[in-house]
Amino acid sequence: MTTRLYTHPIFLEHLTPPGHPERPDRLRAIERVLDEEAFAGLDRIQAPEGDEATILYAHPADFVARVRAAIPDEGIARIDADTTASPKSWQAAITAIGAANAAVDDVFSGRADNVFVAARPPGHHAEKTTAMGFCLFNTAAIAARYAQKKHGVERVAIVDWDVHHGNGTQDIFWDDPSVLYCSTHQMPLYPGTGAKNETGAGNIVNAPLAPQTGSEVFRDAFLSRVLPALDNFAPDLIIISAGFDAHHRDPLAEINLTEDDFDWATGQLMQRAARHSGNRLVSLLEGGYDLQGLAFSVAAHVGRLMKG
Repeated sequence: MTTRLYTHPIFLEHLTPPGHPERPDRLRAIERVLDEEAFAGLDRIQAPEGDEATILYAHPADFVARVRAAIPDEGIARIDADTTASPKSWQAAITAIGAANAAVDDVFSGRADNVFVAARPPGHHAEKTTAMGFCLFNTAAIAARYAQKKHGVERVAIVDWDVHHGNGTQDIFWDDPSVLYCSTHQMPLYPGTGAKNETGAGNIVNAPLAPQTGSEVFRDAFLSRVLPALDNFAPDLIIISAGFDAHHRDPLAEINLTEDDFDWATGQLMQRAARHSGNRLVSLLEGGYDLQGLAFSVAAHVGRLMKG
């Protein structure tokens, strides 16, 4: 398998207040672990700047203008109680979008079988018209629509295993049956969405997990809800919203997964990508706030992407 990695120094320049969990050290921890010899075979590419017009695939122009206006010339500006922007945040977010869209191009051109994008800020909480939950724009949603517009893709599946429900992705695709959204997440927990009865146009599959859930229940949710939905949908492309905050070490939730669970889930999605999508799989970093848990989980995830 050819696995490509996109990252960029600009992602370290999206600054958050002292003590904020979504901090540049997250990417530094990922960079350190992926510098190990086991990952020498990664095809490492500097993320390209994104086309700002593609933001409009998932967000209206007035919202994009509001986000741009919120970027400060200096210091840190609050967008909501959890979400902040610094002078380079716009460039970081645009480059994250550029990396995700380039990853889509790569898997359709055959330059890579799969791609991991190590970027920040994350994206899955950003709704059509609301930046929230550490997120400015919904990178996964933009990439899904980009695949449809650029490559003529009929069906895209987004699988989100971040411990927090991807309310933004659900909001954007609520009435769009051409995109399947599947999520495992702790409930109750921020942002409060993600109940099983939230089904959109039949294209939303939520698998909420109770606090203290471990590997067995998580894997059962995958086997009983997520994977059957993928097989029924038969996507042309699978995008992973790859948050690693369901790891047992993470301070923001109470799900007790290990890196082996992310290895297993990655393998399951690769099997579906092989079955339905010509191996095409793009993985986008979302959450994960304990640096050791994040690094070990990313290593397991990327290692599985490389091994097949």
